Amino acid sequence: MNARNLRLWQKSSLILEQVLIGSRFYSTKSNPTVDLRKLRPVILKRIEERAKEYPVRGMLPLAHEVLQARTALYDGVSTLIHHIPIWACKYCSEVYIGEGGHLIRTCHGFHRHAKNKVHSWVKANTNNVVIPVETFHLQKMFQDVIKHHERFDYDRVPAIVELCLQAGADSNHQNGLEKNNNILNSLSEDELRFVATQTLRAWEALRSGVHRLLFVYPARVCKHCSEVHVGPSGHKARMCGVFKYQSFRGAHFWEKAKVDDLVPPNMVWSRRRQDPQILVDKGREYYGHAPAVVDLCSKAGALVPSKYFCMMKLDGLTAPN
Repeated sequence: MNARNLRLWQKSSLILEQVLIGSRFYSTKSNPTVDLRKLRPVILKRIEERAKEYPVRGMLPLAHEVLQARTALYDGVSTLIHHIPIWACKYCSEVYIGEGGHLIRTCHGFHRHAKNKVHSWVKANTNNVVIPVETFHLQKMFQDVIKHHERFDYDRVPAIVELCLQAGADSNHQNGLEKNNNILNSLSEDELRFVATQTLRAWEALRSGVHRLLFVYPARVCKHCSEVHVGPSGHKARMCGVFKYQSFRGAHFWEKAKVDDLVPPNMVWSRRRQDPQILVDKGREYYGHAPAVVDLCSKAGALVPSKYFCMMKLDGLTAPN
């Protein structure tokens, strides 16, 4: 070993010695074990004290605004689908807004066993555009976790409505949806554009309001399926069966829910002016996407916010012939 390597070895040894001297080692035997039975009353007391802080009075107007936006959204979509052709695949969840459906081979069948099949189109309804998400209705936000055998003792309500109810909204708005009995059979171009604009505003207000409510009121979503639970912890109803090796009614794996979990955007292929009348499979890399509500409102004449331009590829190239 030459002199240079010897000095480097001595220097590294000195640094290692200083690190070991400065470190402290603790023995687990000297630390007392934690008795969870003694901590349980303390934890329960903190939960009860936390429950007194809810609902937050400052969020009550926002909860009412979200319910109103949801009602306006459903009313607008139910009106527009009578004037704009909307199609849903008979065998999968694909939706298309336009004349006659598209020819893009993305059908995967009922149980996702098929692959790259042509869709079989049927007339769509409101639930194909605005995907309904339901959850258990709780009497109070901080209550005992719902057991599997108790799953039929609780009503299922829309997740957005449950979020607003826990935020203090009036229980009379539990349904959160008024039936629109005044659907016009014929609308002028200006009237249709007005309905589309109001519907798009309701969509943006709904998503923005839910996003703000989730900062205050917790919600959970299963990592493996679309089940949503509004509350500080998920339920224990065994209804998850996403994997082949997992039996039906398996336990959910809960994580923090986001806006897209309560208000799914339901992305659809969006036909641009430079695209052919019927979208074909070979041009799928050139076509854009958009949330179903946004694409529906744009087809009815509403101005689309600029944040959707990128995904819609409005100024993108057209597919080669």
